Amino acid sequence: MAKCAGFCYGVKRAVETTKKIKIENASENVWVLGELIHNAQVIKELEDIGIMTVDELPENEKGICIVRSHGMAPQKIKEITDKGFEVVDLTCLDVKKVQQKAIQLAKEDFLVLILGKPEHPEVIAIKANADMYSKNVHVIPNTNELEKLTETIKAHKRVGVVIQTTQKLELLQSVVNYLLPLASEIKVFNTICKSTTMRQQEAKELAKTSDLMIVVGSKKSANTTHLAEILKNITKTIHIETSDDLNLYRNELENATNIGITAGASTPDSIIKNVVKEIEKI
Repeated sequence: MAKCAGFCYGVKRAVETTKKIKIENASENVWVLGELIHNAQVIKELEDIGIMTVDELPENEKGICIVRSHGMAPQKIKEITDKGFEVVDLTCLDVKKVQQKAIQLAKEDFLVLILGKPEHPEVIAIKANADMYSKNVHVIPNTNELEKLTETIKAHKRVGVVIQTTQKLELLQSVVNYLLPLASEIKVFNTICKSTTMRQQEAKELAKTSDLMIVVGSKKSANTTHLAEILKNITKTIHIETSDDLNLYRNELENATNIGITAGASTPDSIIKNVVKEIEKI
């Protein structure tokens, strides 16, 4: 069992604070705009105590709006405040740092490259922050996408790089290597959070001595899916969301001698423990 498995600091802070806000404001409406974290079981737990997850806030209502751990565009926060909602910002502090670094690069007139998934809420919020200060901000999911910007990079000459907190180091390395012959000045911030780095490193070591790795966590969670992708290059790996999914991999479990278990940053301890219990039965 990996030690660096389950809730990271940012997720734990977001979940515990949101619950506390509802307890202290029992008679008020509490909404989260978008999923607080990428875990269906946690979202259901929040709904059970009256915390509503929505894509849009209802009209003609008042109450508390939680900014989720992935962050939010500044324009959206202002819009919510202007409508009369009380905003509580629970953006992960590591994500805040990426936003600040992206803003810094934009203000210094660098061509800003944000490495990550364009559709991920963290990346959308980072870009929205940088866009306020520059028109030269691009999201780069892979080096193939970067190639399309070759002439733009050559023309601008000064390139700044930040990376989604839950991304793989390999993406950052490949992008920097591609930029070196093209740009005269490159400013790189390795904004992958320490929790992600430690989780990946420990899981890789565990995989070397395991003939089966089990990654527990939501399929919508970026750090969890990246974990599974990394481990598949080392040993046989399965990615499950809950213990119920283990039935799909009965043969793999029965034929394994050494099983390693890790979990994403948004996976509660209770889910991990249930997975361990089921494996012990098998």
